[in-house]
Amino acid sequence: MVLPAGIRVGASTPVTADMTADSKVRPASSWDDEAPDSEPVPPWTAQQVQTLLAREKPFSPWRVVGLQAVVGGLLALAWWLLGSAPAQQVRSTVWGAAAVVLPHALMAWGLRRRAVQAQAALLSFLVWELIKVGLAVVILVAAAWLVRDLSWPALLVALIACLKVHLGAWWWLSRAVQETN
Repeated sequence: MVLPAGIRVGASTPVTADMTADSKVRPASSWDDEAPDSEPVPPWTAQQVQTLLAREKPFSPWRVVGLQAVVGGLLALAWWLLGSAPAQQVRSTVWGAAAVVLPHALMAWGLRRRAVQAQAALLSFLVWELIKVGLAVVILVAAAWLVRDLSWPALLVALIACLKVHLGAWWWLSRAVQETN
């Protein structure tokens, strides 16, 4: 048997009480606090924080909700102009977009207040996320029950396209941050 330090244990090497799991030799880590190259980072001044806040543009979740509604409207227009059964496909597209836009609008409304403590902010986010997902499921079930001749492709295209607006917003924000740095 070969130990990590390269010591062979066998018939010629007796195992002693010192060779326990607690006595393993640990290599020096680059995460050690005594590392000579670690320097403390100075705290930011109020002027530096104000400069950063002035440089960063505030981003409202309502812009994402509005963009989701615009994407749903454009898809409804496309189905109306190019669809084989326009009325049925537009109705299904509106239900698909509503299953995304309405829950996100409700969540944006619910998260409009800032929490003082991090735990409260996390709990608030999780509760509103649960409400958002529940409302989306309720809207989709209602569409399946209430809409006669539901066009599932139109509904799913609208649902997925409106959900992907988040990725576009994330990309846009990351691009804007890279330009300012």
